[in-house]
Amino acid sequence: MRSAYRGWVVVAAITWCCVFAAVHWFWALGGSVGLASSAGSDLATRRPPLFVAAGLWGVGAVLLAGAAFVGVAAAGNVPLRWRRIMAWTIGLAGLVLLARGVLVQVALATDMGGVRGEVGPHQTRWSLVLWNPWFVLGGVLLAAAGHTIARRWSPSTATCR
Repeated sequence: MRSAYRGWVVVAAITWCCVFAAVHWFWALGGSVGLASSAGSDLATRRPPLFVAAGLWGVGAVLLAGAAFVGVAAAGNVPLRWRRIMAWTIGLAGLVLLARGVLVQVALATDMGGVRGEVGPHQTRWSLVLWNPWFVLGGVLLAAAGHTIARRWSPSTATCR
């Protein structure tokens, strides 16, 4: 009988985190491909130190820590109670990313509050076709990974299924 464990979702969530971390570190090291369409041309051109430190290096570090967090939770080498807390945290992070992606997508698609004029046509286009769908994908993968991790260890039996 096949296991109900969906390990591919966990691997996909970890991969998503690592790819996005790599993109941020590429930008932090001076790469420019895609940065203007994500952060705006002003930040991409000026690259203030706080933006590079927190917005690029920092976000990359958080994403890599998130990948490790998912991996540790999925490996099951922590007590059941902590695994459940970790699974819920991963799922919640996924829902936050999903909500962010959907809300920004709707705001840009409908020009809610004149947001398109604020970010410009280039950034709007790339946000609609690449960046927001990327956040939605990450949100779905993390939420599914959290659900998968939570289901793998049955709270009623406290054993691996």
